[in-house]
Amino acid sequence: MSEFTNKIDFAALIMVKNANPNGDPLNGNRPRETYDGYGEISDVCIKRKIRNRLQDMGEDIFVQSEDRATDQCKSLADRAKKNEDMQKALKAKDRDAYAQAACQAWIDVRSFGQVFAFKDDSVSVGVRGPVSVHSAFSVLPVSIDSMQITKSVNSETKDKKSSDTMGMKHKVHAALYVIKGSINHQLAQKTGFSDEDAEKVKEALRSLFVNDSSSARPDGSMEVCRLYWWRHNCPMGQYSSAKVHRLVKINAKMDDPKEFEDYEILVETLPGLVCEEIEGV
Repeated sequence: MSEFTNKIDFAALIMVKNANPNGDPLNGNRPRETYDGYGEISDVCIKRKIRNRLQDMGEDIFVQSEDRATDQCKSLADRAKKNEDMQKALKAKDRDAYAQAACQAWIDVRSFGQVFAFKDDSVSVGVRGPVSVHSAFSVLPVSIDSMQITKSVNSETKDKKSSDTMGMKHKVHAALYVIKGSINHQLAQKTGFSDEDAEKVKEALRSLFVNDSSSARPDGSMEVCRLYWWRHNCPMGQYSSAKVHRLVKINAKMDDPKEFEDYEILVETLPGLVCEEIEGV
């Protein structure tokens, strides 16, 4: 596997239509909003979807969802204990070897990093990953629709009512969200993250919502419309990530845009920086 060569910045444009992209458990599972009314998708939610896509692509993942676990491990501690190289390093109290073994075993550890601190272990190890992902925000304030939902059958035989209110369901009517992120060369060297790993992360972002459907996010309600991928010409990057991310200018063509085509997308350029524009799945 080759080393990671030059810094990468990326941005993905996500169209949401009649879906709840990321519910807030502290607010009745309504779609997350800022105080200004803009929609938000947490970085944790985005990383979860990237992990799921990498797992679908056949990669080994450390932080697996319970319903997607492939190794019968019931916890992260169990998964770490199954790794022989990590256990050897644990007995030798070699923190660097422990972290290196974890990075070699799981692509999400060498991508996002991980904190290894378990009750039964005497070694606490933290790994900083090179792939950083911002929370995604909508281009315009979002309009959220809410509806009551009911069940049509009795949950228990003794129940007398054939229909009962279950709760509320919320969805964003239509909104364009922007995901921003970067891949740091210095941290990539420490975790062993490679150019091949970067290509896998790119593919995961391009197909972010494949196999991600649910009652809150029906198939087709969330779509990656564009992925912009900037590879710098030197390891540390010739421009700051903030400056690169500002190259994407988005303006609504009308007061109430409902489709991706209702937005005007302009990607400015910087000398010596090439942008790869990729269609989403």
